[in-house]
Amino acid sequence: MTQDLYTQIQQFYDASSQLWEQIWGEHMHHGYYGSKGTLKIDRRQAQINLIEELLLWANVNNNDDRKPQNIIDVGCGIGGSTVYLAQKFGAKAKGISLSPVQVSRATERATEAGLKSTVNFQVADALKMPFADNTFDLVWSLESAEHFPDKKNFLEEAYRILQPGGKLIMATWCHRPVNSSSDELTEKEKRLLEEIYRVYCLPFVISLPEYEKLTVDCGFKNLQSDDWSIAVAPFWDVVIDSAITPQAIFGLIQAGGKTIRAAISLMLMRQGYKRGLIRFGLITATK
Repeated sequence: MTQDLYTQIQQFYDASSQLWEQIWGEHMHHGYYGSKGTLKIDRRQAQINLIEELLLWANVNNNDDRKPQNIIDVGCGIGGSTVYLAQKFGAKAKGISLSPVQVSRATERATEAGLKSTVNFQVADALKMPFADNTFDLVWSLESAEHFPDKKNFLEEAYRILQPGGKLIMATWCHRPVNSSSDELTEKEKRLLEEIYRVYCLPFVISLPEYEKLTVDCGFKNLQSDDWSIAVAPFWDVVIDSAITPQAIFGLIQAGGKTIRAAISLMLMRQGYKRGLIRFGLITATK
C-alpha cells in the first residue's frame, strides 16, 4: 500500500470515527432493509441485521460444530463487527485497521464488553497481515476492500491466513459489471466514481464479476456471490437525514475539513446507487 494512500486513510478515520460513533453508533457499515429495500427499521438495527443476514447467506451459524472459533476482522473500524461476532460465537477474534484511533477505541470497547482476553486489535496493513499461515477459520471483511489498492493481494493474504476449510466473507463497494466494450463505464460514471474515490480515500473499486475471478484465481473453492445493492441502498437516505441535526453539525465542525467534505458528499453515494453505478457486492468462499 502506498504511503500516501495509507496516510490518507489513517487520517480520514482518525478524524471521523469518534463522530461516527457519537451520532451513528459502533457499526461503520451499511444496514440491511430487506431483499427489496423496503423495511422501515431503526438504522442501528438494520446494521446488525446486515451482519446476521451475511452469516445466514454464507451458511455460518451457531448450531454448527464448524462455527468459527478464531476470527479476523479486516478493516475492523471501532470493533463493532469484531465484538459482535466474538460474542455471538464465543470465539476469539482479532481486528486490524490502519487507524490508531480506531484500534484504541475498539480495544476499549472489547474491554467494556468483558472480552479483553479473547478479542484484540492492532494497526496493520491488510495487504501484509502480520499473522502466520493457516491461523483463522473466518476472514471477515465488511466494507474495507474498497480501500485496498491491490484487491488480488488482499485475497491472497486472506487465503494464506485461513485454515484449510476456513471461510472468507466479504462485502464491498463495487461498480456495475462491464460486460462488453459497448457497456464500458461512461465518462459521466467515471467522474462520479472519481469524486467518491477522492472523498472517501479509495484507490478504485472493481465489479463483482472481477472479484469472482480474482477469488477463484487465488485458490478459493465453493465460491458464492451476490449483489445486495437494493437491500442496502436506503442506508444513505437514513444517514443523510441523521446528519442534519445540531449535534451532527457541531461534531462535523470539530472533526475538520475531510470529515465535513465526506458528510457533504453523502449524496454522491446515494446518487451512485440510484444510477445503478455503485453496487454492494458479496463474496464467500472456502480454502
